Amino acid sequence: MTAKSTAGPLSRPFRVDRLPRDRAGIVIDATPEEETALAADFRIPAIRDLVGRLQWSGTPARLVITGTVTAVVTQVCTISLEPFEAEVSEPVEIVFSDREPKKDVVDEEADTPDSIVNGTIDLGQVTAEFLALGLDPYPRKPGIDFEPVTQEQESPLAILKTLKRDGD
Repeated sequence: MTAKSTAGPLSRPFRVDRLPRDRAGIVIDATPEEETALAADFRIPAIRDLVGRLQWSGTPARLVITGTVTAVVTQVCTISLEPFEAEVSEPVEIVFSDREPKKDVVDEEADTPDSIVNGTIDLGQVTAEFLALGLDPYPRKPGIDFEPVTQEQESPLAILKTLKRDGD
């Protein structure tokens, strides 16, 4: 029985023991097809120019990945329902470890490291996850302000007053 892959539309697996030590990092540059698939996953109209600029430090047993994920996304304004483009720039900091988290020690303040699975981490998934974190959950098109509805009209419950009068 083989393990089923859980990789999303943007996948760049790297063996941690083969990550280059002679350069500062790696650039994850999404293809237009990957951007389209991610936009569908995130339920937004479009993503373009998605790039993860990532560096690492540590050992193959415990890696710290830092960097920045940038993209231009098209989202729908929650007020006007119009699509608009916005730039996303999300800082990245994530720890990977090949050790199982201790189940008997629970520290809610400490982040549990992500797992290094079979000596591999997926920097494409890291890029996609941090892009998702950078998306505004309530996007608002620049220049659009929320204006609450004023109660200048008669209250919808005013009809009850007339019903009471009719019944008198």
